Amino acid sequence: MMQRPLRKDRSSNNRWLVVAVLGALAGVVMPLGSFAGQPAAAQQSDGPGALALQEAAPEEWLTYGRDQAETHYSPLDQINSDNIDRLGLAWSWEIPKAGARLETTPLVSNGVMYATGPHSFVFALDARTGEKIWQWDPGIPDERNGGPSVCCGDVNRGLAIYENHVFAGLLDGRLVALDKGTGLVEWVQQTTPPGQDYSITGAPRIAAGNVIIGNGGAEYGIRGYVTAYDTETGEQAWRTYTVPGNPADGFESEAMRVAAETWFGEWWVVGGGGSAWDTFAFDPEANLVYVGTGNGAPWNRDIRSPGGGDNLYLSSILALNADDGELVWYYQTTPGDDWDYTATQPMMLLDLTIDGRERNVIVQAPKNGFFFVIDRLTGEFISGEAYADDVTWASGIDQATGRPIETPEARYGMNRQGAYLSPGPTGAHNWRPMSWNPTTGLVYLPVQNTQSYYEMVTDFRYTLGQWNTGTTIRGGGSRARPERPELTGPRTLLSARDPATNREVWRAASEEGFGAGNGGTMSTGGNLVFRGSGSLLIAHDATTGEVLWQTEVGGGTATPMTYELDGVQYLSIAGGSTREGPRMWTFRLDGMAPRPGGN
Repeated sequence: MMQRPLRKDRSSNNRWLVVAVLGALAGVVMPLGSFAGQPAAAQQSDGPGALALQEAAPEEWLTYGRDQAETHYSPLDQINSDNIDRLGLAWSWEIPKAGARLETTPLVSNGVMYATGPHSFVFALDARTGEKIWQWDPGIPDERNGGPSVCCGDVNRGLAIYENHVFAGLLDGRLVALDKGTGLVEWVQQTTPPGQDYSITGAPRIAAGNVIIGNGGAEYGIRGYVTAYDTETGEQAWRTYTVPGNPADGFESEAMRVAAETWFGEWWVVGGGGSAWDTFAFDPEANLVYVGTGNGAPWNRDIRSPGGGDNLYLSSILALNADDGELVWYYQTTPGDDWDYTATQPMMLLDLTIDGRERNVIVQAPKNGFFFVIDRLTGEFISGEAYADDVTWASGIDQATGRPIETPEARYGMNRQGAYLSPGPTGAHNWRPMSWNPTTGLVYLPVQNTQSYYEMVTDFRYTLGQWNTGTTIRGGGSRARPERPELTGPRTLLSARDPATNREVWRAASEEGFGAGNGGTMSTGGNLVFRGSGSLLIAHDATTGEVLWQTEVGGGTATPMTYELDGVQYLSIAGGSTREGPRMWTFRLDGMAPRPGGN
C-alpha cells in the first residue's frame, strides 16, 4: 500500500485534513486515523516509562496534566469534601529565584517533587518534607540585560520526566535533559535559531519515546514549529512547521503546500506566527500528538496576508503522527485570526457519550471564548458554544461548517475602522489549566471576561526585536475611540461545564481583592476541585461549586496538584509574587507546620 498525500477536504469547508490511504484500487480511502493501512493503535510505543505515563498511577503526578490526556484529575480521595476543614500546612519552600509569575505545575515521582520557577529555574525537593535535593539555574538574564525577548514574562510552566531524566525548556530556546537524581546536565539541544526572537515557556511532553517541545515569539515575528527529540540522546526525531514558509524555498511537506494556498502576499517576511507555546496532549492508542497553535505574525490579517484567507494553521488544533510528525488532521478554531485568539490553551482528551453515541473527543476552551468539542480521531467538529459572558467578535459557531459566525465589526482591518471587541488579546481563557472529574462529568474552567480596542496600524514597519502586531491596542491610533462598552460578566470566575452537552452547570465568581484573578484548576476523587485565585488556594465542592476551604498562598497562584506518600495525601501549589517571594506550598490533613512570617 502507498500513502496518499494530504489533501483539502473541500466537501467539509476545509475544516480538517485527513491522511488517506490507497487500497488495492486507486481512490479507496481507509478510515481516518489509519496509517499505511494499519490501525493507529498498532503504531504506539511501549516500555516501562511510556507505560507509567499512560497509566498515571494515582499516587504520583508524572506529567503536566497528571495523565497524557491532560485531565488534571487525581482519583485520590483521602482529602475530601467531608474533611477538607482539617487541611493544614505540611511544609513550604521558598523558591530562590524571582522576577516573574509562577505558572508551574509540579511533578512527583518516587517521593521527589520536580518543578520550575522564574527564568527557567529547576529544582527537586523531598516531597514529604520540602527539603531541597538539588537545584539548577541556567543563568539566563532578562531581556534588559541581554536575555531573550519574551512576550509575557520570564515564566515557565513545568517539566517532563521520563525514565531517569528530567526535561526542561529554557527561555533562550534550549531543551535540556537533567539527571533525575542529581540535576546534572545530560544533554542540551538548541531548538531555536540562536539570537532570534524565539523563546520557550511551556512544559515539554513525552510521546512515543520522544520529548516534544514548541516555542513562542509570534508577537516579535517568527515562524512556529514543533520538534521531537529522542529522550536518551537528544537527537532530533522530527520537526513539523505550523505555517508555511517562502514558497520559493520549497515546502517541507504536503501539509505546508496546502496551507500556503490560504495565505497571500509575502507573509514569510514577518514569519507568519503560529507558535506552539503551551498545550500538547498524546493519545497512545491513536498514536497522535495534539498541538495547539498560536496567533499570526503580525496579528492583523490585512497586513500579514493582504487578500484575506484562513491562514492555516494559525489558531488550530493539529493532530500529528507521533512517529514522524506528519499532519493527520486539523481543526481551526479561529480562521484568519485577527485578534490574537490563540488555540494554545490547555486541551484534554475525553471519552464521552454524546447524543447516545460513544465519542473519543478532544475539548478545548481557546482564547476566542468558545468551548470546542472535536472528534480526536478524525477532527470532525461536534460542538462549539460560548463559555464567556462577553463574546462580541462572533455570534456563535455554525453547526454545519464549524466556522465562527463573525460580527460585522470584528474585521477591524478589513473595515479600516477600530472597534472594542471581546475577548481582548489575553483571551477568555489563557494558559491556566482546566480539569475534569469523571464522577461529576464536569470540566472545571477558569474563565475571564475581557475586552480590548483593536485598530489596524496604517504605517506598519517590521522591526526585529520588537513587537510586530500591526494592531493598536494600548493607545494611539488614527481616530477617536468610541465609548468603551461595559463588561456584562464578572472579571474572573470558575465555570463547571458539561462537555457532553456543552453547557455550564454552575459557576463561582472570584471575589475582588485577595480572590481576584485566576490560577489553574485540579479535580480529585474526593469530590473536590481546587483552584488558584488571586492570592488564594480555594477548594470547591465539585458537584455544587460551594466554597469549602481557602487559604492565602501569595499573589499569582499557579496550578495545584496532589500526590500520596506513605498513605498520606498531599496537595501542592506554587504561589507568591516577586514582592512576597515565590514559594511552594504543600498541605495535608491535620498539617501543623507554621506559616512563614508567623501567620
